[in-house]
Amino acid sequence: MNTSSPIDGGVMAAVLTPLNDDLSPNHAAWLAHGQNLIAQGCTGLAVLGTTSEANSFSVAERLAMLDALGESDIDAGLSVPGVGCCAIPDTVELCRKSLEIGAAGVLMLPPFYYKPATDDGLFAAYSEIIQRVGDAKLKILLYHIPQNTSVPITLPLIEKLVTAYPDTVIGIKDSAGDFSNMKAMVENFPDFNVFSGSDAYLLDILRIGGAGSITACNNISARESAAVLANWESDDAESCQAALSAIRLATQKFPLVEALKEAMARQTGDAAWRTLRPPLQPLDAQTAETFWAALGAAGFSAAA
Repeated sequence: MNTSSPIDGGVMAAVLTPLNDDLSPNHAAWLAHGQNLIAQGCTGLAVLGTTSEANSFSVAERLAMLDALGESDIDAGLSVPGVGCCAIPDTVELCRKSLEIGAAGVLMLPPFYYKPATDDGLFAAYSEIIQRVGDAKLKILLYHIPQNTSVPITLPLIEKLVTAYPDTVIGIKDSAGDFSNMKAMVENFPDFNVFSGSDAYLLDILRIGGAGSITACNNISARESAAVLANWESDDAESCQAALSAIRLATQKFPLVEALKEAMARQTGDAAWRTLRPPLQPLDAQTAETFWAALGAAGFSAAA
């Protein structure tokens, strides 16, 4: 596994976005969180994705966040911004900004409003984006999350894309939770970097030659994921994975973004972490207590 760049392999966090009271992104807190995640062992930062609430942000807000990242002390080469929008010009603009700041690559949802979307239609959309960006430095991780988009990234579509754009479409984040699908991608496309969107499959994906993981839980379980990455070939691999899976299992019983922001609020002592942009809403007090107890029972440490 080549880990020269986060898009080649490793464990990335799908980075939460702290918000101000007026629901605008808090750039300073966001960047500080990113620095902490890297310090805890994340090999990359998948910003502006599902966990980031990015689809509730305007393109202008996302561009401003990328500018802030590019001007920060964080190495932008560790970042993989989410760029997929329903409108091709919006995706192109976010791709260009990502390249401008030196991001390692981009994570690209398919256009997800018009359904059913055919493989030919999706190929045409991706092709148009790639050609409009017109930069050989563009590296795309496809984003398969059909439970949210209802637009799957199929194996035939991947084959068409990697055949037409082998140096541009270089991998995928599979968040569908079906390991057999991830395995089929690894087996059918050996030079394609397959990242699991589920912490539970990190060890499994590494063992079959996959790239690693990009997950929401890494906002609070970066150390556990880093331990799996460091020990996946050792006798400690199973115990490291068990520790990570326990945190994931405790968390996934609750609304994910809301629960992770609750955990961050308690871990840091900063109640502002509970702020979400509607339609998402903070956990109610009883649910928050139940979640926190479940995390504790799973072995989660509140040490930041």
